[in-house]
Amino acid sequence: MNDPLLNFRKNPQFTNTMIPDRFVRFMRKCVIWQFIRFTVINIKMLIVVSKSH
Repeated sequence: MNDPLLNFRKNPQFTNTMIPDRFVRFMRKCVIWQFIRFTVINIKMLIVVSKSH
């Protein structure tokens, strides 16, 4: 049931590549979540830049 290799697929070039589950694929396509992440990253970037000036 809790197989540690469940999310890994065999590939000749990449031996242990992660396979995204349904939730991860949904979050990658969700525009609202992308906007939230964009905002958070920009705020962090503004904080870093403001500390340097």
